[in-house]
Amino acid sequence: MTDAETAPAGTTDAGAVQTGATPGADWAAWQISWDQQQEWYLPDREERFRVMLDMVEAVTGSEPRVLDLACGTGSITDRLLKRFPKAQSTGVDLDPALLTIAEGTFAGDDRVTFVTADLKDPDWPALLPHDSYDAVLTATALHWLHSEPLAALYGQIAGIVRDGGVFLNADHMPDPATPRINAADREQRHRRMDEAKAEGAVDWASWWQLAAADPVLAGPTARRFEIYGEHADGDTPPAEWHARTLREAGFTEARTVWQSPSDAMVLGLK
Repeated sequence: MTDAETAPAGTTDAGAVQTGATPGADWAAWQISWDQQQEWYLPDREERFRVMLDMVEAVTGSEPRVLDLACGTGSITDRLLKRFPKAQSTGVDLDPALLTIAEGTFAGDDRVTFVTADLKDPDWPALLPHDSYDAVLTATALHWLHSEPLAALYGQIAGIVRDGGVFLNADHMPDPATPRINAADREQRHRRMDEAKAEGAVDWASWWQLAAADPVLAGPTARRFEIYGEHADGDTPPAEWHARTLREAGFTEARTVWQSPSDAMVLGLK
């Protein structure tokens, strides 16, 4: 799905986007609103990020070269650089609206580069500015893929992570062996979400309505829905599947390093 027609202005022939602000938008405000919207769904979101960066530091040190996979607005990159000022980040995504916010947020920061790429395209790694990375990180994103293309993506990631490097994926990974526990957790989460929405919380659909009404983001948002549609149609296999598939893809070790009743984070060590 990646081509010149869907790439944001400023994309080079190789696909890399050097950060450059689009005038007329308050990028800090958009980042805050995105975080608040995501936290409505994921109240333990910051805990996941903390554990993710803990493991990056434990395995690679405090100056890692990181690939922020399906980076969105750059949430992982933001927390990475605040914690590790000497880190470097390459953000990869296909979403024109979220990339516009990310580019505006990190404009002028030479530690950050963005790449417009479709992770379903087998040639997407060729667009990266580096051949290998100390860490590849992703959160709440790969559930847009079905299991077969996700397994293929894990094989590509294994070729990008350096020997001794790490891959971390935090996402919705329910355990199908515990349907009653899953149902109880889902009911409680939805009740709390309804309460928060009644108090003014902005959900996914409402956030995108706000983006579509913004003069700077309206065009990228329209292109975004042309690419993705309304909702993810991928799979949410359990954490055990992710760990097994990472080992099959070439990681020497893989297991869950964080878990909530509905979500988990799986680490693969190259």
